[in-house]
Amino acid sequence: MEQGKILIAAPSVFGDQNFHRSIVIIADNKDSGLLGFIVNKPLHYSINEVMPEIKPEFPLYCGGPVEQDNLFVIHKAGHLIPNSIKIDEELYWGGDFEKIVALVNDSILTTNDLRFFLGYSGWSNDQLEQEIASNAWVVNENTFTDSFFNLKTETLWKDQMLALGGKYVIWSNTPENPFHN
Repeated sequence: MEQGKILIAAPSVFGDQNFHRSIVIIADNKDSGLLGFIVNKPLHYSINEVMPEIKPEFPLYCGGPVEQDNLFVIHKAGHLIPNSIKIDEELYWGGDFEKIVALVNDSILTTNDLRFFLGYSGWSNDQLEQEIASNAWVVNENTFTDSFFNLKTETLWKDQMLALGGKYVIWSNTPENPFHN
């Protein structure tokens, strides 16, 4: 699985508390496995509530079920942040966190430049391949690198279902919980 690819949770993952209607970007692919971040699950609090040293208000997202007590960041400032890890031509993750805090507090980086996550999503290489083979995920190109930091998280999964077309279109209009239909 290439870095920068998008995983779209198939409708078959209904009931999976972590990944139901999730869109995940693969940020890193190592021999030990894959690391990604759920991009469409905002939390009900901001970064300031977790890290008071960050002055501007930024939304905080659930990146996944692994290490939910750790903070991660995706950004487009690899040229400004030492030790950033390249995801694709536009996006990076991680890097020198003290530098990130300074750039945010100095308003050099804004919500148009980075996104904070609690936790991440992780798989062994075989594990993700098995999940894809069992139709739990649809793999797609990242078509929103330019708009990554301005994604409409509330409709992103539905929009991706519509874009996939075919058998996925019907799922785009189902309620969050089909039993409430």
